[in-house]
Amino acid sequence: MSEMTALHVVVYGRVQGVYYRMFTQRQAVRLGLQGYVRNLPDRSVEVHAEGERKQLEQLLEILQKGPPGARVDTLKTSWLECTGKYRDFSVTG
Repeated sequence: MSEMTALHVVVYGRVQGVYYRMFTQRQAVRLGLQGYVRNLPDRSVEVHAEGERKQLEQLLEILQKGPPGARVDTLKTSWLECTGKYRDFSVTG
């Protein structure tokens, strides 16, 4: 039995203008996750992903590293209930 859940992360550091959103989307799709990634006004990046906990934990490790050129200082992470409202993983904002 797979455990479906949701992960909400705000990523702080040099994460805007360094391909972080596209990188996140590509990794999330590869892991079979749904949700979104977007830039926030304070120059951080917000990620909301839903799927199996194992894949979400893998995504969390990937977000900590980021793409080349990014510098991840802090991740603010919360685990939530899966809403099931996302059909794919999109880049917004």
